[in-house]
Amino acid sequence: MIILQTLLAFVLALSVLIVVHELGHYWMARLCNVKVLRFSMGMGKILFSREFGPDRTEWAISALPLGGYVKLLDARADDLSAVSPEDRKREFTSQSVWRRIAIVAAGPLANFVLAIVVLTGLYIYGMPEPVARLRAVPENTVAYQAGLRGGETIVDIDGTSIHNWQQVRWKLTEVLMEEHPAVSITYEKPGENGEAKADPVTAILPTKQLSIEEVDKDFIGKLGLFVERPPAVIGQIEKNGVAEKAGLKEGDRVTGVNGEAVLDSLAFVNIVRASPGKSLVLQVMRNGQPLDIALTPAVRTEKDVLVGKMDARISVMPDMTILSYSIPVAFAEGVYKTWDTSVITVKMIGKMITGDVSLKNITGPIAIADYAGQTARAGLIRYLHFIVFISISIGVMNLLPIPVLDGGLLLYYAVEVVTGGSIPEKVAQIGYKIGMGILGLLLLVAVFNDVIRLFF
Repeated sequence: MIILQTLLAFVLALSVLIVVHELGHYWMARLCNVKVLRFSMGMGKILFSREFGPDRTEWAISALPLGGYVKLLDARADDLSAVSPEDRKREFTSQSVWRRIAIVAAGPLANFVLAIVVLTGLYIYGMPEPVARLRAVPENTVAYQAGLRGGETIVDIDGTSIHNWQQVRWKLTEVLMEEHPAVSITYEKPGENGEAKADPVTAILPTKQLSIEEVDKDFIGKLGLFVERPPAVIGQIEKNGVAEKAGLKEGDRVTGVNGEAVLDSLAFVNIVRASPGKSLVLQVMRNGQPLDIALTPAVRTEKDVLVGKMDARISVMPDMTILSYSIPVAFAEGVYKTWDTSVITVKMIGKMITGDVSLKNITGPIAIADYAGQTARAGLIRYLHFIVFISISIGVMNLLPIPVLDGGLLLYYAVEVVTGGSIPEKVAQIGYKIGMGILGLLLLVAVFNDVIRLFF
């Protein structure tokens, strides 16, 4: 069932993004009065097609779902002998270079527009995100050395206001990408009742120990920064399960295991998972009274690994906050986030080219499909976030100056603008073969990385 859900989530997201990209080309071609012969969802053999509109454009579904295309009337590929004089004027290569640039650039632009529209809607609706409050800070970290202890609420990083934990991660990702030697974190200390004090404090955390290679990992954890989790409170208990047989009750708060203090719910869950079939003595508070309860986690298998289970729900979700904006502000935030994500993506690609970042960071269709399934199961908002990120990535990747991609064609047209003459067809064909080779190699690397990441 999970595999089917993952596949459907991936296909749906990919279909939407391909259609939007190709519609960008299609609409701009129509706006520039260039004749569109076919709009294909997918590549390869056509499985189904119908003709619509005054130009009798063929709308088709093709065999390979990983892609799509818009076929324009083009003298390089079509016999124009039977084409009417009126339609010959609408042939692609006879258009001005600026019209050709507009048509080619409209595909990636449509992906960016989609990202802005979806983000604007999400910002208006309001997105639940964890509060930017810190978990207890490990002593052997730079955050602890800078005076952070846990319970602090981060309000600013390097001059950028922070309202939730997602913004903490994003801003620190920027810091990592730009290789800053240190980062300034402003926070509010917890008061006596757990509420933040009024006067903020600023700490400077060195970031030299972080590597750009860790951008996909929990790199901010190396600084000692973790989002705060709730106490280990027992929730719904399964009938005849391990927890019920041990005598645990809903609402019990676990404060320790085998005499060692338990930090929070996540720490307790990790202890249980790491103790399949092992006897544990839980220190529990029930109605203000301390109790010792013996419990032996059941032995279960997850992905061929033995883990402990206690057959009771324990929430590890941090406190959440919902940040929503008015329409103008939401639109501005959508534009900013789309631009910011694009810039970071380009920087990451640049660092891969220069060798500063390993090619192991390239993600392929298997990992993307897996993430599509995960976000779909997490809810519509997370899934839409996933679509936004992939849409931006498609837009950026298509603008790379690689023949075969839109960016390669734009490079040719840029040369034409500067020199006044088009690229010779022979040179264009050589570039096409090189581009296909580059893309094929990147796909092989991406699939290899996916297999290693997911199965080993």
